[in-house]
Amino acid sequence: MLKLLPWLAAAGLILLPAACSRLPGGAPASEEILRESGEADANFALYQVNRSLLPTVAAWPSTGKQERLNWLQGHQGAKTQIIQPGDLLSLSIWDSNDNSLLTAAEQKMVQLQGMKVAANGSIFMPYVGDVNVNGLTPDLARKKLQEALEPVVPSAQVQLAMAEGRNNSVDLVSGVAQPGTYPMPDRNYTVMGLVSAGGGISASLNNPQIRLVRGRQIYGTSVDNLLNNPRLDTLLRGGDRVFVEEDERYFLSFGATGEEDLHIFTKDEMSAMDAMSVAGGFQDGRADPKGLLILREYSAGAIAPGQRGPRQQRVVFSLDLTSADGLFSARQFRVNPGDLVMATESPINDALTISNIFGNFFGVFSRAGVIN
Repeated sequence: MLKLLPWLAAAGLILLPAACSRLPGGAPASEEILRESGEADANFALYQVNRSLLPTVAAWPSTGKQERLNWLQGHQGAKTQIIQPGDLLSLSIWDSNDNSLLTAAEQKMVQLQGMKVAANGSIFMPYVGDVNVNGLTPDLARKKLQEALEPVVPSAQVQLAMAEGRNNSVDLVSGVAQPGTYPMPDRNYTVMGLVSAGGGISASLNNPQIRLVRGRQIYGTSVDNLLNNPRLDTLLRGGDRVFVEEDERYFLSFGATGEEDLHIFTKDEMSAMDAMSVAGGFQDGRADPKGLLILREYSAGAIAPGQRGPRQQRVVFSLDLTSADGLFSARQFRVNPGDLVMATESPINDALTISNIFGNFFGVFSRAGVIN
């Protein structure tokens, strides 16, 4: 054991200076950021988040991928369908006349199956010609066809059945158990009704988003927003396409958090506290709760003259979670897509590290003495 004392002394001389400066770590200490922000050539601005700062930051330009899509208000639709080009109509024509033009002897009914409504909205009727049924309900179309037949077959009675074509169908493209093309049973068919018909939304999607494509226009909102606001459950039109997809927005976590990773937004608006919860919170014994930092980069236009914005494009927001104001502010401070949420290391962590190193040396030497 005496032979090892020179080595122990040398190790002490090497390690003691380290106690006066920081050891390499996964994240900086908060005082390092504060010191750097005070330098004349600092290329970022530092803001301490508190109650008074929240409305100021909320008025600054948005950052990251903030896709703002409009959505259509829902309203009540008719419980009937209307006939469109491409629909298939099947007619059953009854005639009790013994000398009917439509039925043979001892035949009282003739069927005309799968007559496709033409692009101009008409169908062809024997002995009558083209009859326009575009935009009519099935009941009104039946009545019109029967009236058109009466001059030729006065005793005829018409029954009509309809199969929806492309203009009376919608596509459910993704994000559900059973994507596909679905016929619209009536004009009161809504987005959530279609999603339900498709088997519901996949449970693996984080904060699922609804996208409605109508012609060349795209509308969007979150499923959570639709569920909480039934008035937004908009009516569908024939030819609409509906997508359900995962929220594409994300933030990054780094430093003394429970997990260093890329995290998809789990709700429409995420606070700093939400982000820390998703990232696994602080690492016990390592993180500094006074130094939760959020790094964000604004566009050049955000610092233009006359624009309400930060002093620099690169901004560091600092939150102290050991105070009541800091905790409440963290619950209200919104994290933007692309933000880096970083938990700094506690300054005391260095002293603990030095202590652990010395403890390990003494432990090794003690075991070596026992072995010898």
